[in-house]
Amino acid sequence: MVRSAFNFMQSIALHLDPNANDFSSSNKNIVTNNCINLLHPFKQARTFFVGGNFKMNGSKASIQKIVEDLNAADLPSNVEVVIAPPAPYLAWAVEHNKKSTVSISAQNCFDKSSGAYTGEISPESLKDLSVPWVILGHSERRTIFKETDELIASKTKFALDSGLKVILCIGETYEEKQAGETLNVCKRQLQAAVDVVSDWTNVVVAYEPVWAIGTGLAATAEDAQAIHKEIRDFLATTAIGSQAEGVRILYGGSVNGKNAVDFKDKADVDGFLVGGASLKPEFINIIKSRE
Repeated sequence: MVRSAFNFMQSIALHLDPNANDFSSSNKNIVTNNCINLLHPFKQARTFFVGGNFKMNGSKASIQKIVEDLNAADLPSNVEVVIAPPAPYLAWAVEHNKKSTVSISAQNCFDKSSGAYTGEISPESLKDLSVPWVILGHSERRTIFKETDELIASKTKFALDSGLKVILCIGETYEEKQAGETLNVCKRQLQAAVDVVSDWTNVVVAYEPVWAIGTGLAATAEDAQAIHKEIRDFLATTAIGSQAEGVRILYGGSVNGKNAVDFKDKADVDGFLVGGASLKPEFINIIKSRE
């Protein structure tokens, strides 16, 4: 429907703009941008999403406190919340979570259903525990465990095919940022997944600049919006096409209860993937940052 409306608006724009008859590259861009602005009300609504990645932190007692606090909190009904405790506590978190808007995620899984893969977790095992989400491609998996773009893409496809939803992490290092390679790195990481995943309905992309994770340094809201828009624009040029408008793109990297509100009016920042702050009471403030 949006594509038909776009074509209709484009024909009107061309009719009204006598300088567009030659349909040069510059005029195409002008007409296209005008059409996008005209169609803004028709853009797909994206539910605000806040993920909490506990990493290898927490005890049963501390995670119990987090889950109980979420259960007791007056959370917005229009925000999707996903928390990812360490693997030993997944079943406990699922059992004790009482909020319909809160789900549980694993921090990793493998691209095989079973076998001699010591230490790995299969999507089937996660489903057996009623864990619906998994985080894949986190920079710590890429750097510490040397996971390649291709392996992460394979894991993403297998998890989706197995019925899980995926938070797919991307992002550049400080050296790549300084070299002006931010977008190229994100494109490369995304393209590997685009090559094997055709349906992105159950994929959430998390842009997490490596230089901002756990450092106290966060991208400005303006910078994050600019990069998120470039990521969405890139996805729209790939095989997934119009699905890009519905893909939620999260920001991650030293998000806390104070700076989360700065992102409130950024059209392409659809939420956060939170690290350290998800272990603290301020996590609830982040969840409420769009109120």
